[in-house]
Amino acid sequence: MRNRSIVAALGPSLLLAACASETPAPVSAPPPIGPALSVHQHGRLLGLAAPDLGELFGAPSLQVREGPGLKLQYRGGGCVLDAYLYAPLSGQGLARVTHVDTRLPSGADTDQGGCEAAIEGSR
Repeated sequence: MRNRSIVAALGPSLLLAACASETPAPVSAPPPIGPALSVHQHGRLLGLAAPDLGELFGAPSLQVREGPGLKLQYRGGGCVLDAYLYAPLSGQGLARVTHVDTRLPSGADTDQGGCEAAIEGSR
């Protein structure tokens, strides 16, 4: 009877110990990120106002009010650039670029710097 109580007491501990000593399965590394999927948010356009963007890229292809913000879209050289402008929290001053997205006409992400250069070159 005494042996059964020892086995009953040690059984769960032995089972947990056996599980803990297993070597975890190796985790494969994520696939490498190609240039088109790299982080592409550059600071060159951040903080610029709409007139500044106009000097760089000309007139926007599309201008859309989105709530308190303004989206200016520029197209050219095989890419699309969306600049999102918001007024300062104080409400005073010009709306400024807070975020930029760039993509190919197919919708695939593309490098922001290359897209900026392509749009500037297509003017």
